[in-house]
Amino acid sequence: MPVCTLLTDFGTTDYYVAAVKGVLLARAPGAAVVDLGHEVAPGDVEGGAWLLAAAARWYPPGTVHLAVVDPGVGSERRILAAAAGGMLFVGPDNGLLVPAAEAAAGSEGGGELREVTREDLWLPGPGSTFHGRDRFAPTAAWLLGGGALADLGPEISDPVRLELPAPRRNGPAGAGGTVLAGRVAWIDRFGNLVTDLPADWLGERACRVEVAGHATERRAGHYREVPAGEAAALPGSLGTLELSLDGGSLARRWRVARGEAVTVRLR
Repeated sequence: MPVCTLLTDFGTTDYYVAAVKGVLLARAPGAAVVDLGHEVAPGDVEGGAWLLAAAARWYPPGTVHLAVVDPGVGSERRILAAAAGGMLFVGPDNGLLVPAAEAAAGSEGGGELREVTREDLWLPGPGSTFHGRDRFAPTAAWLLGGGALADLGPEISDPVRLELPAPRRNGPAGAGGTVLAGRVAWIDRFGNLVTDLPADWLGERACRVEVAGHATERRAGHYREVPAGEAAALPGSLGTLELSLDGGSLARRWRVARGEAVTVRLR
């Protein structure tokens, strides 16, 4: 059974998600369509890219990941289809797909990226405002049915990339210490601050983590080790450093938004 995941910023109160699923099932009968989520903030390409990269890696080889967060719909932006790590990706050329495709490819790199130019696959929509239904879904269905990626259009090497700073080690902080610099990459529904700093950069060393004028020196192995009412740093489920507050939202208490700088001073 071919699997297609679907990630959008459409929400669930309109007909948009249902229409995209209808095209997928009509053109790829028997496919399993799995919702990765539809509550991405409208037009939030960065947030959609993070969610796609976080979730896509757990699916089996052959999965087609269809992602539609497309504030440029109807414009000259390209439609992309990619293959990486045994999986396929379809979406707009606005940075949405690249982090997930690179994560799927892993340290060995590789993969294939093409601009979709097969207009004969597309639906003759009455306008240019719903490419998710009229262009992306038919393209994904083509791949679900066994169509070749190479037949979708020319290979490209210049996809749009999100301009996000990479986490870094900034060198000595005195007395054998090290400063790590990163950012809050995501805030989950529990108010945990998910950073982009690899948790193994910290090892078992004592540290001070600073965000938005707040700080904690407490380390924990899991959420239940965080003392009530206190904040602590712990390794998260994606292998990155998280900051959590027992019994509440740390994001709300510290008034932190996604993108806030994170500094870790190791001792």
